[in-house]
Amino acid sequence: MKQSLQLKLSQQLRITPQLQQAIRLLQLSTLDLQQEIQQALESNPLLEESGAEDDLSDLEDNQPQESNAITGDGPLQNLEHTANNNQDEGSHWDTHELTTLPDELPVDVQWEDLLPSSSAPAHSQQDDEYLEGDMAGRNVASESLREQLLWQLNLTRLSDTDRLIALSIIDATDNNGRLTLSVEDIYDSMALDLDIDIEEVVAVLHCLQQFEPCGICARDLKECLQIQLNQLPPTTAWLPQAKAIVSRHLNQLATADYDQILRRTRLKEQELKAALALIQSLDPNPGHTAVPEDIEYIVPDVYVSKKNGRWLVELNPDIVPKLRINANYASLVKRADNSADNTYLRDNLQEARWFLKSLHSRNETLMKVASKIVERQRSFLEHGTEAMKPLVLNDIAEAIEMHESTISRATTNKYMHTPRGIFELKYFFSSHVATSSGGECSSVAIQALMKKLVAAENPLKPLSDNKITLLMHERGIEVARRTITKYREKLFIAPSNERKRII
Repeated sequence: MKQSLQLKLSQQLRITPQLQQAIRLLQLSTLDLQQEIQQALESNPLLEESGAEDDLSDLEDNQPQESNAITGDGPLQNLEHTANNNQDEGSHWDTHELTTLPDELPVDVQWEDLLPSSSAPAHSQQDDEYLEGDMAGRNVASESLREQLLWQLNLTRLSDTDRLIALSIIDATDNNGRLTLSVEDIYDSMALDLDIDIEEVVAVLHCLQQFEPCGICARDLKECLQIQLNQLPPTTAWLPQAKAIVSRHLNQLATADYDQILRRTRLKEQELKAALALIQSLDPNPGHTAVPEDIEYIVPDVYVSKKNGRWLVELNPDIVPKLRINANYASLVKRADNSADNTYLRDNLQEARWFLKSLHSRNETLMKVASKIVERQRSFLEHGTEAMKPLVLNDIAEAIEMHESTISRATTNKYMHTPRGIFELKYFFSSHVATSSGGECSSVAIQALMKKLVAAENPLKPLSDNKITLLMHERGIEVARRTITKYREKLFIAPSNERKRII
């Protein structure tokens, strides 16, 4: 084959590093963005954070000295002014107060009641250590269920063999407080090393079941409820009836077959209702009560409020620190100098400018997307979830003239604070269902209407999926029964036979 040189023109789509950085910052959540900014501050010397000290110094230079009562920092300044006055007054108490003391004093008088101290008592080192320990204790994560059980085990008098059995039982207890292994399995795992019988394992298990929280180390739900009922005072109302229902009719109770329970227990409806109220007060998962889950707080990216009849959209200024380029380092960059130091400064200066531009682009895109969402979902903000309108990503993309993938990145892990609560931006996007009038209804609005219908239903005759479908058709919403079933399962609403209650 003969070799030859040829010229060929072609078009290729390439993403510049600046665009890649802007896209990556756009899809980051608030926490990830803060970590990215902190990493940029540590790696780039030309980036710096404009702290609150600079802002306060500017405010102090511009504020008059006599405007303490009306400025935003008035309370802080008033406190300082009061403290100074207290120090001035305390400095001359000995010359003024002594002259005003009465000649005769009551017998039970205390000098502290007459002589005001010039200042607050000084904090001792022990007080500081106590405060530090108290604050540190607030930040320590709550101990696990296993640690609580081990702590109670150390306070229990057991033999060495029984303590080893108890440790095996605790290790086989999950976070719900339920025993994951049978007594036979625990016995088989320890019989080779210890000279024990299965009755001893059962005895140790019964000992652990007396620990807190009540109902711990149970083998199934029935035993968990029975342990809690057995630890109630014997004078508890409807206790014998509750024990009988749990021990004999738990399966019928799970399927809400109250007619069969009434027939077998020979109880009246009001008596059965009182016994069920006692059973419902028990905890099926005592482990969750002992170790509450850590609460994760959401920091909204956008604030929406209504002022003077208009909806205002504002970015949260606290989620991203204010960055700027260090003027001192930037002034050291020389144009015609190709030394290593100057090249290092010039490259970092360019990266700092790109980073600031990417942050600015992220805020602009987020502001545009949030504003369009509020514009399209104004009825939701004013009337609630049932007024939610159908919306897809392509609608916002066409409105702000951006690609749909950009809208998807801008709405992922971003949250909006509204008068009706905090919602993820993805929450406002939903599919639609046709209506009899030729319009469209959002799936979120249908789900909200379903919750409202189920909440108002008759507990004796709950609404079936078919009945909910007919009610939707009466309201002009053309939705299939299988769609209602899918929405009901998505909302964790039990079927009609399980929602039946006794009045």
